[in-house]
Amino acid sequence: MAEQHGKPAGHTLEAYLASHGVSRRSFLQYCTAVAATLGLPLGMAEKVAAAVGGDNRPSVLWLHFQECTGDTEALLRASRPTAAEVILDYLSVDYHETLMAAAGHQVEAVRNATMAKGGYIAVVEGAIPTGRDGAYCCIGGHSALDIAREVCGNAAATICVGTCSAYGGIQAAYPNPTGAVGVGELLPHIPLINLPGCPLNTSNLTATIVHYLTFGSLPRMDAHKRPLFAYGKRIHDNCERRGHFDAGQYTETWGDEGHRQGWCLYKMGCKGPATFHNCPTVRYNDGLGWPVAQGHGCVGCSEPQFWDSMGPIYERLPNVPGFGVETSATKVGLGLVAAAAAGVAVHGVAKTLQLRFSREDEES
Repeated sequence: MAEQHGKPAGHTLEAYLASHGVSRRSFLQYCTAVAATLGLPLGMAEKVAAAVGGDNRPSVLWLHFQECTGDTEALLRASRPTAAEVILDYLSVDYHETLMAAAGHQVEAVRNATMAKGGYIAVVEGAIPTGRDGAYCCIGGHSALDIAREVCGNAAATICVGTCSAYGGIQAAYPNPTGAVGVGELLPHIPLINLPGCPLNTSNLTATIVHYLTFGSLPRMDAHKRPLFAYGKRIHDNCERRGHFDAGQYTETWGDEGHRQGWCLYKMGCKGPATFHNCPTVRYNDGLGWPVAQGHGCVGCSEPQFWDSMGPIYERLPNVPGFGVETSATKVGLGLVAAAAAGVAVHGVAKTLQLRFSREDEES
């Protein structure tokens, strides 16, 4: 399958790209962008290029369980360069149910052969139903529960793409009739990293894989096993509407003047103050936009159990830890303005007294 989508075995990615009109300069620019996403110094671009461009592609088994295939769709629609092209070129994606031309016993044989070789990366899309011994999701006569245990349990690393595989997603929402869980809950001791989001941002997937190829390890993670380079800051901290929040300017109803002017959406239920993700900086659709920029509040989809803990979608979250808006959303921004004004006033008084004393000293 890898040869259908990528370079032939034994050829470097750089040579393949050159044969398709992609210059080394453009390749290095791409590697620099990936290094910047990871928060690496600019000097690391050459090391990233060496790791990505070498003929050291690890095998990948991409598993589908309880999900909508949205993460694969996001992957296939990425560009500059296309994530599909680059990832399929510097990885040997040996098993992917959505992309494979083969089916049935053929692809199951490929999966088993790849596992027998070892050293592969497992990419999981979708939650794993544990109810009734995994009977709610079966592939090739085996339950998702057994497949995950076998494939992820023996992988060199497991990457959970999207909120469903990371934390169970909407399938795990109350009352969770199928007993859906994320991979980490099922297999807590395997080398694993979560890239939640609905869907994930493929730039974060590319950066995670590049880090693994470059350093031989997964990036630094937070308590929820999310990479810090992508989930280390709250959406609220980098939101382009933050200035309106600081000024006390809020959208009060959909379509009002504040909404048309791009004012803060916190009162409309935006969960940005309690959500950690790099959506405002990396964005989607070739970096052109993301939900808040388009006028809809963040729903908190990169947080564990967001469907239960972040809802209802259009109601403001009460008691956000470390965020004092819940008591007086209207007054916070205005309070900041007032504090700034008070600071200016104090500075003015001090300056006046300073001038007065200097004059008295001159007169005496």
